[in-house]
Amino acid sequence: MQRIGIIGVGEIGRAIVEGLRDGGGDGGGASPDVFLSPRGARTAAELSERFERVDVCAGNQEVVDRSEVVVIAVRRQDHHEALAGLTVPEDRTVVNLTAGVSTDGLRRTLATGAAIVGAIPLPAVRERRSVTVTYPSHPVVDALFGRLGGVLPVADQDAFDVFSALTSTLTAHYAYLSTLTSWATDHGIAPDAADHYVRGLFQSVGRSLGDESRPLHRLAADHETPGGSNERIRTTWFDPSNAAALKKALDGLLDDLR
Repeated sequence: MQRIGIIGVGEIGRAIVEGLRDGGGDGGGASPDVFLSPRGARTAAELSERFERVDVCAGNQEVVDRSEVVVIAVRRQDHHEALAGLTVPEDRTVVNLTAGVSTDGLRRTLATGAAIVGAIPLPAVRERRSVTVTYPSHPVVDALFGRLGGVLPVADQDAFDVFSALTSTLTAHYAYLSTLTSWATDHGIAPDAADHYVRGLFQSVGRSLGDESRPLHRLAADHETPGGSNERIRTTWFDPSNAAALKKALDGLLDDLR
């Protein structure tokens, strides 16, 4: 894989470029040439200025023409407009990052017989710390995300949709942390001090997650003392009805994805 094109240079597109360039040849030889669409023009121009062999193309067709692997990273509501009229030869490999657009739907839009692989990369691919789910498994695409932190190919579209739904819980986690800082501020803690403490508190949680020898429910138990304050907050706030509401929200999202 020598040439990668990205159509739609938003946060994930930027993260992929940064992971490939800042990572040098880690995990798979020399970094490929990267061709960016003019969509997200400011970000694309900034990446081209920062990194060698990252070029901004005049249009999306040029991205396809110059690339072996074409990453589609546009928003769902924009994908028809962004991809209209593109000719994608069958020898290309297309990576679909657009949530809510199935492989079959994208194939109809592109009218191509090229291989199309769904993927769910997260912004942490820029530090090569994020496992990316893919479906179907494809050696070129799995190698790409393998060098960006790891790859988890899944067996079918249903499993892929479940992982896609899980990904949609990220901002809820950030909102939870923001609520903690807001509560502390309401009780007289300076906002910057509350923010700094909560960030440090949950960064340590992130390090604990690196211990995959213990399942998540075991980690929770190991951080609690029976009758202690952690158990109190978990059982009085994150109670069965709260957990059921979260699962119901995820079920609704999964239905929409399918």
